[in-house]
Amino acid sequence: MQAAPVRATAIPTFTDALRAVESLLMSSGQRTARRNAWTSVLEDRRRAKDRMEAQRVLEKAVAARTS
Repeated sequence: MQAAPVRATAIPTFTDALRAVESLLMSSGQRTARRNAWTSVLEDRRRAKDRMEAQRVLEKAVAARTS
């Protein structure tokens, strides 16, 4: 007697499930707009981080010159 074949199915992640629901509920244009908005948020955060780092470097340089 042979064992029945086992069928392995990957369980989708929560993110995968949300993306599937999003694709059902939203039109393509809305998905693109949301993706672009999120990309803009990430880019703004990166620029803010760069500005803060530049400010720290300038403050150190000024402190070193005045010491």
